[in-house]
Amino acid sequence: MTTPTRTGFSRALVWMAGAAGMLHAAASLYWALGGQWLLATVGQWALDLSVEAPLAAGLALGFVALVKVLAAAIPIGVAYGRIPGARFWRAVSWTGGLLLIAYGGTNTIVSGAVLAGLIQPEGGYDPASITGHALLWDPLFFAWGAALILALWFSRPVRARA
Repeated sequence: MTTPTRTGFSRALVWMAGAAGMLHAAASLYWALGGQWLLATVGQWALDLSVEAPLAAGLALGFVALVKVLAAAIPIGVAYGRIPGARFWRAVSWTGGLLLIAYGGTNTIVSGAVLAGLIQPEGGYDPASITGHALLWDPLFFAWGAALILALWFSRPVRARA
Protein backbone atom coordinates (compact mmCIF):
# COMPACT_ATOMS: atom_id res chain seq x y z
CA MET A 1 0.00 0.00 0.00
CA THR A 2 1.21 3.51 -0.74
CA THR A 3 0.41 6.63 1.25
CA PRO A 4 -1.51 9.54 -0.30
CA THR A 5 1.61 11.73 -0.06
CA ARG A 6 3.77 9.16 -1.84
CA THR A 7 1.06 8.65 -4.47
CA GLY A 8 0.82 12.38 -5.17
CA PHE A 9 4.58 12.75 -5.36
CA SER A 10 4.98 9.74 -7.64
CA ARG A 11 2.23 11.04 -9.92
CA ALA A 12 3.93 14.45 -10.15
CA LEU A 13 7.15 12.65 -11.10
CA VAL A 14 5.45 10.46 -13.70
CA TRP A 15 3.96 13.62 -15.25
CA MET A 16 7.43 15.20 -15.33
CA ALA A 17 8.77 12.09 -17.04
CA GLY A 18 5.88 12.16 -19.49
CA ALA A 19 6.49 15.82 -20.31
CA ALA A 20 10.17 15.15 -21.05
CA GLY A 21 9.23 12.22 -23.24
CA MET A 22 6.58 14.23 -25.09
CA LEU A 23 9.11 17.01 -25.77
CA HIS A 24 11.39 14.43 -27.36
CA ALA A 25 8.46 12.98 -29.29
CA ALA A 26 7.34 16.42 -30.49
CA ALA A 27 10.79 17.15 -31.90
CA SER A 28 10.88 13.79 -33.68
CA LEU A 29 7.40 14.34 -35.13
CA TYR A 30 8.31 17.86 -36.25
CA TRP A 31 11.37 16.51 -38.06
CA ALA A 32 9.33 13.61 -39.48
CA LEU A 33 7.02 16.17 -41.07
CA GLY A 34 9.98 17.92 -42.71
CA GLY A 35 10.90 20.53 -40.10
CA GLN A 36 14.54 21.51 -39.87
CA TRP A 37 14.74 23.67 -36.73
CA LEU A 38 17.26 22.17 -34.27
CA LEU A 39 17.87 19.16 -36.53
CA ALA A 40 21.53 20.17 -36.77
CA THR A 41 21.76 19.63 -33.01
CA VAL A 42 21.14 15.93 -33.61
CA GLY A 43 23.98 15.64 -36.11
CA GLN A 44 24.95 16.41 -39.68
CA TRP A 45 23.90 12.90 -40.64
CA ALA A 46 20.29 13.81 -39.71
CA LEU A 47 20.33 16.89 -41.92
CA ASP A 48 21.88 14.91 -44.78
CA LEU A 49 19.31 12.12 -44.45
CA SER A 50 16.41 14.59 -44.39
CA VAL A 51 17.63 16.00 -47.73
CA GLU A 52 18.80 12.80 -49.41
CA ALA A 53 15.93 10.52 -48.37
CA PRO A 54 13.10 12.65 -46.98
CA LEU A 55 10.46 9.91 -47.16
CA ALA A 56 12.63 7.32 -45.40
CA ALA A 57 13.72 9.90 -42.81
CA GLY A 58 10.11 10.96 -42.28
CA LEU A 59 8.88 7.40 -41.82
CA ALA A 60 11.73 6.49 -39.47
CA LEU A 61 11.29 9.65 -37.40
CA GLY A 62 7.53 9.16 -37.36
CA PHE A 63 8.07 5.70 -35.90
CA VAL A 64 10.54 7.10 -33.35
CA ALA A 65 7.98 9.77 -32.38
CA LEU A 66 5.30 7.10 -31.89
CA VAL A 67 7.57 4.99 -29.68
CA LYS A 68 8.47 8.07 -27.60
CA VAL A 69 4.79 9.01 -27.19
CA LEU A 70 3.96 5.49 -26.01
CA ALA A 71 6.98 5.41 -23.69
CA ALA A 72 5.90 8.74 -22.19
CA ALA A 73 2.17 8.01 -21.96
CA ILE A 74 2.02 4.38 -20.80
CA PRO A 75 3.59 5.04 -17.36
CA ILE A 76 1.06 7.83 -16.78
CA GLY A 77 -1.80 5.52 -17.69
CA VAL A 78 -0.41 2.83 -15.40
CA ALA A 79 -0.02 5.32 -12.54
CA TYR A 80 -3.74 6.07 -12.76
CA GLY A 81 -4.82 2.44 -13.22
CA ARG A 82 -6.01 3.04 -16.79
CA ILE A 83 -3.81 0.45 -18.51
CA PRO A 84 -4.07 -3.27 -17.79
CA GLY A 85 -0.97 -5.29 -17.02
CA ALA A 86 0.51 -2.78 -14.60
CA ARG A 87 3.14 -5.20 -13.35
CA PHE A 88 4.41 -5.84 -16.89
CA TRP A 89 4.42 -2.14 -17.80
CA ARG A 90 6.17 -1.22 -14.56
CA ALA A 91 8.92 -3.73 -15.38
CA VAL A 92 9.22 -2.30 -18.89
CA SER A 93 9.29 1.21 -17.42
CA TRP A 94 12.03 0.30 -14.94
CA THR A 95 14.14 -1.04 -17.80
CA GLY A 96 13.41 1.94 -20.04
CA GLY A 97 14.06 4.44 -17.26
CA LEU A 98 17.41 2.89 -16.41
CA LEU A 99 18.38 2.87 -20.09
CA LEU A 100 17.38 6.53 -20.44
CA ILE A 101 19.49 7.45 -17.42
CA ALA A 102 22.49 5.50 -18.70
CA TYR A 103 22.22 6.78 -22.28
CA GLY A 104 21.38 10.38 -21.42
CA GLY A 105 23.84 10.61 -18.55
CA THR A 106 26.74 9.06 -20.44
CA ASN A 107 26.20 11.15 -23.55
CA THR A 108 25.73 14.35 -21.54
CA ILE A 109 29.02 13.76 -19.74
CA VAL A 110 30.96 12.77 -22.86
CA SER A 111 29.63 15.58 -25.06
CA GLY A 112 30.18 18.05 -22.21
CA ALA A 113 33.77 16.82 -21.90
CA VAL A 114 34.23 17.40 -25.63
CA LEU A 115 32.86 20.95 -25.33
CA ALA A 116 35.12 21.59 -22.34
CA GLY A 117 38.15 20.38 -24.31
CA LEU A 118 38.76 17.41 -22.00
CA ILE A 119 38.18 15.01 -24.89
CA GLN A 120 39.45 15.86 -28.36
CA PRO A 121 37.98 13.53 -30.98
CA GLU A 122 40.24 12.63 -33.88
CA GLY A 123 39.04 14.50 -36.93
CA GLY A 124 37.26 17.11 -34.86
CA TYR A 125 33.57 17.29 -34.09
CA ASP A 126 30.37 18.97 -35.19
CA PRO A 127 29.87 21.87 -32.73
CA ALA A 128 26.09 22.11 -33.28
CA SER A 129 25.61 18.41 -32.67
CA ILE A 130 27.86 18.22 -29.62
CA THR A 131 26.21 21.29 -28.12
CA GLY A 132 22.74 19.86 -28.77
CA HIS A 133 23.66 16.58 -27.13
CA ALA A 134 25.46 18.20 -24.18
CA LEU A 135 22.87 20.85 -23.38
CA LEU A 136 19.52 19.67 -24.73
CA TRP A 137 18.77 16.17 -25.99
CA ASP A 138 20.82 13.99 -23.67
CA PRO A 139 20.06 15.92 -20.46
CA LEU A 140 16.39 15.65 -21.46
CA PHE A 141 16.77 11.86 -21.88
CA PHE A 142 18.45 11.74 -18.45
CA ALA A 143 15.71 13.85 -16.83
CA TRP A 144 13.03 11.66 -18.43
CA GLY A 145 14.64 8.51 -17.08
CA ALA A 146 15.37 9.95 -13.64
CA ALA A 147 11.82 11.22 -13.16
CA LEU A 148 10.42 7.89 -14.34
CA ILE A 149 12.62 5.84 -12.02
CA LEU A 150 11.78 8.07 -9.07
CA ALA A 151 8.06 7.83 -9.91
CA LEU A 152 8.33 4.05 -9.98
CA TRP A 153 10.28 4.00 -6.73
CA PHE A 154 7.83 6.17 -4.83
CA SER A 155 4.80 4.33 -6.22
CA ARG A 156 6.04 0.86 -5.31
CA PRO A 157 3.95 -1.03 -2.77
CA VAL A 158 5.26 -0.77 0.77
CA ARG A 159 5.46 -4.19 2.35
CA ALA A 160 4.31 -4.61 5.94
CA ARG A 161 7.09 -5.46 8.38
CA ALA A 162 6.88 -8.84 10.08
